[in-house]
Amino acid sequence: MERFQTITPVDGSVYVERPYANSAQINVTLDKAQTAQTHWQSLPLEARQAICQKAVACFVANQDAIAEEVSWMMGRPIAYTKGEVAGFEERATHMIKIAPEALAPIMLPEKQGFRRYIKRVPLGTVFVIAPWNYPYLTAVNAIVPALLAGNTVVLKHSAQTPLCAERMVAAFIEAGIPEGVFQYLHLSHADTETVMQQESIRHIAFTGSVPGGKVVERAVAGRFISTGLELGGKDPAYIRHDADIKNAVDTVIDGAFFNSGQSCCGMERLYVHESVYDDVVSQSIDLVKQYQLGRPDDPKTNLGPLVRTASADFVRGQTAEAIAQGAKGLIDAADFPADQLGTPYLAPQLLINVDHSMRVMTEETFGPVLGIQKVKTDDEAIRLMNDSEFGLTAAIFTQDEAQGEQWADRVDAGTVFLNRCDYLDPALAWVGVKNSGRGCTLSQIGFEQLTRPKSFHFKRV
Repeated sequence: MERFQTITPVDGSVYVERPYANSAQINVTLDKAQTAQTHWQSLPLEARQAICQKAVACFVANQDAIAEEVSWMMGRPIAYTKGEVAGFEERATHMIKIAPEALAPIMLPEKQGFRRYIKRVPLGTVFVIAPWNYPYLTAVNAIVPALLAGNTVVLKHSAQTPLCAERMVAAFIEAGIPEGVFQYLHLSHADTETVMQQESIRHIAFTGSVPGGKVVERAVAGRFISTGLELGGKDPAYIRHDADIKNAVDTVIDGAFFNSGQSCCGMERLYVHESVYDDVVSQSIDLVKQYQLGRPDDPKTNLGPLVRTASADFVRGQTAEAIAQGAKGLIDAADFPADQLGTPYLAPQLLINVDHSMRVMTEETFGPVLGIQKVKTDDEAIRLMNDSEFGLTAAIFTQDEAQGEQWADRVDAGTVFLNRCDYLDPALAWVGVKNSGRGCTLSQIGFEQLTRPKSFHFKRV
């Protein structure tokens, strides 16, 4: 049986080894999901809520082990990995709470002789394809609302974080979820495409790269099923002349370098009004120099390695190219002794003298690098923020809330922040535009992706 290995970025050793599911196991899993769905849908919503809530408690009870596993699988510092568990709990709990309202029938006004209403009904089996960078926070966005809506779920997690799939399913089994309702498969890329093409799969929730999203669209072409695609980002921030500079710098730097920059909604471009540019750059340098790059199992580390050496090498190449084109690096890698060529350990970097002719300002970096560009006017800043193939989030820093709201309307992004960034509020719709994706998770609107409307038109005789 073909197997795969998870190589930890901590020290390059094999951390997990698992077999891929074979064709017989895939077929059994899909058959179980399809068979279980009718019964699961027939349960009262209150029963599905109770199982999901108990599963969350079972999951949180193992937070220490889960936090350690996340650190070793993908390299996030142990000081932060419990946040993955807390975020899972927050989002799941919120979706459980709002499910009755989100899934309630839409009762139409009385019409003499008729009763009319619209129900949200489940799609069937939902196939969730989850990434390694936020392995629980991304997966929970689709899994819990899909289950609440009466769908069954098959989860395929990244080969970098396979234990996450096992942990989540185990928590739901412990909570008493019926057999076949929530399962996982460890799959090769080829078998993942095969599963997407199976008739029993009625929705695909994919989080990953733009090329990965294109693979999903090709795989389901002609099947007329729905897909949710959360793809890449090159998220911008603008610090206006009237911003609280300390708050703005603290927030943007954290948004750029948390998780070593490996976040689809991390800040990758910063535009600064010329009147406060020097102050912003100076404060940014001081803050970045305080990071401690090192092994993620060291509690003192607040900047871990990238997920793999190839990812770090990509960022190194993108940065070097920008410098060759005239950009200037403000951070000396020598100040970060853990930074070593040929490893995933990479020092953070701030780049100035950048512009949109450089890949570092237009192409997703997914690493600890932030380009800072000076602007003369608000209009210039908004134009540059929108000059991108991506549109996931954007952030504006100003103390003029009314004016900030007007600029936010002009920004092409799924979420626009004012005086904060890099955060998902489960009560708000999480959505991208342009090459950042299609569809929506979280909030009441997120349930619409995982159900279909069914109309009831009854004539009284």
